Amino acid sequence: MNNDPELDGKYLGKITKDFAIISETLKDAAYQVRSRGYSDYPIFPVTKTDLAIGQLLIGRGDVALSWDFRITYLDEFIQRKIIDEEKVEEFKKNYKNPDEFCCLFVFDGDFARFMYIPYPED
Repeated sequence: MNNDPELDGKYLGKITKDFAIISETLKDAAYQVRSRGYSDYPIFPVTKTDLAIGQLLIGRGDVALSWDFRITYLDEFIQRKIIDEEKVEEFKKNYKNPDEFCCLFVFDGDFARFMYIPYPED
């Protein structure tokens, strides 16, 4: 899997358009995951293809988005061995404040990467 950090700008521009439309929904979903005790680390897998991670939260056809936004949390990434057990503490250390940033897992063909996008200020 190619995971070139230089591609961030390419994906950030594409995803930001959709993110602006649904950011409040994502922020609320992240809050619900944390407040109900499911996980302190909500993650939103974002893809244009079917992805067997998490559950579909908002689909491309739902509100004219280009991407599907799914919802899950850290435990599923560990169970599926997407994040190695030895890397869990590093992930937690790098995880940004979920009240301020949305943790996305962007998957597009050979590209797969975690990205953090700040929620718009109220």
